[in-house]
Amino acid sequence: MCQRRSGSTKRRQPPVDNIDRAIINTLQGGFPIRERPYAAAAAVIGITEQELIQRIERLIEAQTLSRFGPLFNAEKLGGAVCLCAMEVPADDFDRTAGRVNAFVEVAHNYARDHPFNMWFVLATEYPPDIAEAAARIEEATGYAVHEFPKIDEFYVGLKLDA
Repeated sequence: MCQRRSGSTKRRQPPVDNIDRAIINTLQGGFPIRERPYAAAAAVIGITEQELIQRIERLIEAQTLSRFGPLFNAEKLGGAVCLCAMEVPADDFDRTAGRVNAFVEVAHNYARDHPFNMWFVLATEYPPDIAEAAARIEEATGYAVHEFPKIDEFYVGLKLDA
């Protein structure tokens, strides 16, 4: 899914309460590996398993969270990731986003207010497959894919005040 990030298309999001903040803060640090992981995580937060699941679903639906799931280090698994950008005319943006997002190698895709207005991450099983996937996207869309390989890695955590 391509998520628009400009002021004119931004959806109004419901407020985030203290429990939502606790969920976001707690689950960034890890998710229990247990038979009932949601129940274990909910116990740490002080809510029920069902409430935790419902709140995560609501946060995703409201686009407060873009996703909920594991984050794997593709390079340590022998694969590769690459940030890519395209310059797409506004009147062809949605069609192009649909084509880009149809590729299994596309991890996520965002609209930006910049001449390079479509940014996405390619993730592949093997490093040489990045260039091949970018070439297939160029062929499918008719637009050049600009690759921005990772030079350094940074982790930015989000902690919300209660």
